[in-house]
Order: sequence, then C-alpha cells, then structure tokens
Amino acid sequence: MTTIENKLQQIHERIASACAQAGRAAGSVQLLSVSKTFGPDAVRQAVLAGERSFGENYIQEGVDKIAAVRAMGLPGGEALQWHCIGPIQSNKTRLVAEHFDWAQTVDRLKIAERLSAQRPEGLAPLQVCIQLNVDGGETKAGVAPQQALELAAAIVQLPRLVLRGVMSIPDDVPGFEAQREVHARATAVFTQIRTSGLPGLERFDTVSMGMTGDLEAAVAAGSTMVRVGSGIFGQRNYAPR
Repeated sequence: MTTIENKLQQIHERIASACAQAGRAAGSVQLLSVSKTFGPDAVRQAVLAGERSFGENYIQEGVDKIAAVRAMGLPGGEALQWHCIGPIQSNKTRLVAEHFDWAQTVDRLKIAERLSAQRPEGLAPLQVCIQLNVDGGETKAGVAPQQALELAAAIVQLPRLVLRGVMSIPDDVPGFEAQREVHARATAVFTQIRTSGLPGLERFDTVSMGMTGDLEAAVAAGSTMVRVGSGIFGQRNYAPR
C-alpha cells in the first residue's frame, strides 16, 4: 500500500468518524483531493487508490496536469472530476471554462458571465459554487454573505452554468467550537439560498468547506465536501511562481 493510499484511507476514516459524531449519514460528505503543487504521478497514485475528484488552485498548473493525467489512460480516468478552487481572474476564465468540470470560487457576476460565455457547447455545463467571505476581511476573496443571494439569482440565469452550492476558506481559528461556528456561517448562507424559492436550484446541494486541519468541525457544521491536500499528499514545497 502506497503512502498516498495509506493517507487516503486515514482521511476517509476521519470523515466517516466525523459524520458519525455529527449524527450524519455515512457517505454524506465527499472528499476532494487537493493536488496543487504535486505532479501527475501523485494524482495517478490517488486515482489507483479509488479517488475521482481533484482540486487545483493554480489554473495553468491544473490545465497542464489534467492533460498529463488524461494521457496516462488510467483505469477510471475518464470519470475524473477537476475542480478549480483557486482565484479566477478575468484573463483565466477561458482556461477554467474549457478544462475544468467545477469552478468553486465564483465571487462576482463578471466572472460567472465570462465562464458561461466561454464554456464550450460540446461540454456539460460548468458546475459552480459561490465563494463566501465569511470572515469579513476586506482583502479576502469571496462575496459577503448578505450579497450571496443576489449573486445566486444572477448566476442561475446563465445558460452554461449550474449553481451547485457555496464554498468558503475561513482563516484558521483555534479550537473545535470556534471552527464549527465560523463554518456554520457558510451553511446558513447555503440554507438561505436553498430555501429562497429561486428557480434553477434543482442541483443546489454542495457546501464545500473544511480542510486537513478542521474537517471534523466542518462536517459538524454541515459540510458536504471537504478539500484535503497535505493530509493526502504531504507538506507542500512552494516554489516561486
């Protein structure tokens, strides 16, 4: 059993335990393996261990990796899902629209409109999440919680997108209860949108939050997708970009 396979097993056990502790159904929380800064071979090992969903923060790196992994012809490789979980600037929307299956970091209408316009007709609609700034920091990415419903109402009108949910990347806070409280803010926005009566929310089912260090608190707060990188692939060595 490879190191990555071992670590994946440990993460799945943590998720299952967190679901049990929270009184949630087994299998109600999906794992997104965050492969940023790790090469195609690391993804290959995860795929061979049964993983099918991968997150990339750096768009060009992700595009190159998607092509490299696809060229490997891995068993089950045709079913892989690739999620853009990093900031999306206007000059990168075409790359996201053409190569990724999900864009989790939509925080303004301009980006959503460009993703919709640039999504190729031959591909399934791009699955998107609204990124929330639940901390309120002025320099952080994400829409303010009180503006999320307005953005959702605009996104559901766009023809090549499907609004799937919300995501958040809060600052680290110490302690389980503090972590759960900040994650609960994102869940509250998700619930507000889901119960708003907006048309086009038939597949609005995703609360993407929680990482290696706080996935238990995120699951307790209602996460349906945890994004785990270092807990699977190891510590990252960030080279200058």
